[in-house]
Amino acid sequence: MRGARWVHPLFVATTGLPALALVVAALRDDLGANPIETVTHVTGEWALRFLLVCLAATPIRRLTGWHDVVRLRRSAGLASFAYASAHLATWVGLDHFFAWADIVEDVFERPWVTVGSVAWLGMLPLAITSTRRWIRRLGRRWILLHRLVYVSAGCAILHYLWLVKADSTAPLVHGAILALLLALRWAPQRRRAPAPS
Repeated sequence: MRGARWVHPLFVATTGLPALALVVAALRDDLGANPIETVTHVTGEWALRFLLVCLAATPIRRLTGWHDVVRLRRSAGLASFAYASAHLATWVGLDHFFAWADIVEDVFERPWVTVGSVAWLGMLPLAITSTRRWIRRLGRRWILLHRLVYVSAGCAILHYLWLVKADSTAPLVHGAILALLLALRWAPQRRRAPAPS
């Protein structure tokens, strides 16, 4: 398809737009009354959104027959991990000022921090092994390992749901999207009828 080669670089460039928007807002001193909270929430939300985009690749391919969409899956996954890492780094460095004792206490005593940590830890080996070299090295084990993405996605939804204090609409919408993607992912595929001879 003509122009298809531009889809991937355009998508990669698009993944950086939320970060760019945060930088511009910071330079304009326009991050709101609580800048740290704004950065934490924005990076967390985009981490989850790109994770859902990553999970949407297979259902989109099945429904549309657009096989090149799987090329976007790796980039979406890496973008999700980058935003999740920024989310974690903001919480550790700016919210807790690297007070490791308090951080460890939060991880074990606050459920939303626990599941958020599990979500990030689940994404870590996926990001490390996302290269072609690791895919060749692990073989079929790579597929099994990368099923951790479902654990990370579920934990990310719980993290979001337990974190909000008033309106739970956004995490519930994200959770519904995840449920739909999983249903489409594991739905039995229809076999095409053989062409008449």
